[in-house]
Amino acid sequence: MDAHARELKKELDATLDARRELGPEYEAALVDSFVEKVDTQVRRRLAEERLLAARDGGRGGPGAGDGSFGERFGFAIITLVLAVPLSAIAAAQAHLAGLLVAWAGIVGVNFIHAGGLRRRNRDASA
Repeated sequence: MDAHARELKKELDATLDARRELGPEYEAALVDSFVEKVDTQVRRRLAEERLLAARDGGRGGPGAGDGSFGERFGFAIITLVLAVPLSAIAAAQAHLAGLLVAWAGIVGVNFIHAGGLRRRNRDASA
């Protein structure tokens, strides 16, 4: 597990501990805070990848460029990491219906992301 993943796991544990202590009325604020931290981590990681790609001279090493395996894999991992607390919260609040809505949203976000990558790649090759 790399440093980014350890940091996110620590943040998730802290968020879940805070939810247990504060109760469900603070749930939305805690989830928003955690998502903001994940977003910051993703942006930092993408910036690092772009910097490495620029240093590589645009030769397109592993993980370089738009729609690369690294970007797709990273997005999928982040989605799955976020799916765990979202599923738990949804199932606790609205049982099966909440769980289905949460996973529909997760799948939708992944489809939108994949469509954006395809569009960027098509535009770049045109």
